Amino acid sequence: MAKINLLPWREERRNRKTREFGVSALLTAAIGAAVVFGGVRFVQQKIDYQDARNNYLQMEINKLKAELKEIEELESTKTNLLARMDIIQELQTKRPQVVHTFQELAARVPDGVYLLSMEQKNEQLTFEGRADSNARVSTLMRNLDASDWFKQPGLDVIQSAQDSGISSFKLRLSQSVAPTEDNQLAISDE
Repeated sequence: MAKINLLPWREERRNRKTREFGVSALLTAAIGAAVVFGGVRFVQQKIDYQDARNNYLQMEINKLKAELKEIEELESTKTNLLARMDIIQELQTKRPQVVHTFQELAARVPDGVYLLSMEQKNEQLTFEGRADSNARVSTLMRNLDASDWFKQPGLDVIQSAQDSGISSFKLRLSQSVAPTEDNQLAISDE
């Protein structure tokens, strides 16, 4: 019988299997490294994309903050302008009041009464004058009380001169802001 040595065949087979295993291990390691590299790259791209979105959002937020600040400044300016407009409107409303005051005085002062001075503080008017008699001062007070432009007339001082009979007086009254339109029409018709 012939002697056959099977050892080199087994050794070749073992070497071939070792090489296949090495190649498989290298191939598996390469695929694993590629998957890990691809995964890291994918995650890094997502992070970069999210960072870009965050930066964009932050820029838009900064723009909105600037616009909000501008809106607040405009609101402040608007409030100031409205306050000024209210003051101007109030002044425009009160402007004809001086004319009406003098017109009413001219219409309500009876004969024999002379006004020497007039002083106004806010809505309070103070008159100093002279009259032929105390009755004329009473008539003046009744006339002023009947007016829609004046209210609450009060006599502070009245002094009568012994020799001439002329009375000096000091009269105080409040001024109405504005009577109703019907009363204004009646006054202007007189």
